[in-house]
Amino acid sequence: MKMVMYGCGNIGRGFVGVLFALSGYDVTFIDAADELVERLHRERKYPVRVVSDTGFEDIEITGVDALNGKDAEAAANLIADADIMATAVGVKALKFIAPVIASGLSKRLARGAKPLNIIICENLMDANVILAGMLREHLTKIENEQFDNVVGLVEASIGRMVPVQTPEMQAGNPLRVCVEHYGYLPVDRDAFKGGIPEVKGMVPFSPFNFYLKRKLYVHNMGHAICAYLGGFSGYEYIWAAVGNPDIRLIAHNAMLESAQALSFRYGVGIGEIINHIDDLLLRFSNAALRDTCKRVGADPVRKLSPSDRLIGAASFCLEQGIFPAYIAAGAAGALYQELRESGKEQTAANAAASLESIAGLKADSKLTENILKIHGIFCDVRNASGGSIAAIRRATELLRAAENRDVV
Repeated sequence: MKMVMYGCGNIGRGFVGVLFALSGYDVTFIDAADELVERLHRERKYPVRVVSDTGFEDIEITGVDALNGKDAEAAANLIADADIMATAVGVKALKFIAPVIASGLSKRLARGAKPLNIIICENLMDANVILAGMLREHLTKIENEQFDNVVGLVEASIGRMVPVQTPEMQAGNPLRVCVEHYGYLPVDRDAFKGGIPEVKGMVPFSPFNFYLKRKLYVHNMGHAICAYLGGFSGYEYIWAAVGNPDIRLIAHNAMLESAQALSFRYGVGIGEIINHIDDLLLRFSNAALRDTCKRVGADPVRKLSPSDRLIGAASFCLEQGIFPAYIAAGAAGALYQELRESGKEQTAANAAASLESIAGLKADSKLTENILKIHGIFCDVRNASGGSIAAIRRATELLRAAENRDVV
């Protein structure tokens, strides 16, 4: 069985490729990182180190290969011959690989090959719809007519945390990837064409929107809040930020707000989602991962966009009748960082303008009002001698109390 993994980075090599290789697939990675691809092609194996606060376990992934994505024709031929494939290239890179994937699909269609399922491992809502649009642009009219019958665009929820690999973590081998123990890959059961393959750790689920929203609006949102509040407080690492009781409480309650909304919307028991939150906070505390607030909090503009982890989660809560006070606090932290990174003064006017242009929030909305209130506390804390994150927590509690609704 042949599997093509488009993307040889942390998720491709440290998670998805591992699951397929351990399930008996011949995995070939496609990537444009010359040295990485050359070494992986030469060695045909690489080490994965599962790390925790109690030590580590090394796993050798064998029987793999790699192809340089700059050779578009060879990449398309690989896709044409694959039994299944996946992407983990990052949202911004999808448009660059779409022509190559489309070329591979064209070759498959010309040969009358069986349907191809593509597991999309990107942090992107409606990734299947977006990738379909990109692929269709490069297919003929006849190929487009066949598209829905022969291509399964399968969304996935990437829960494993794989930080940027430092030289220390690589321990002399640039192919080594350090990962956490968590290794489940939820996928959209309804999107597969033909049978669903049995892959170690892969969990087909329906309706998959629950998993997508849980990942983005609980996991990613809580992680981002730890990063923004942690970075604001001077912490380098996520584990240190989570160790601050005020930051942990804000992140925990924000995740509970999303949990309530998810439970109402999808009828999933709140207890199950709370257990997931507890597990996430424990995983965020894994110091051996050495995940940084800088990495997790990077690109606040994207993370403040209307459907992403902060504003998207807050809007989802409001749709379900949940007041997102603690999510608003996290959004205020991201807003503070965005203004700082763009060199703008931390004023209410600038903050409101950014919320409107980035998040699409009007100045007179309730959500804008509350984010701006907490942003003002961020400014007061930064300007006050001896100020602390506790003041932000107290202000958030007051906002929540004013709504006369209790967090679960």
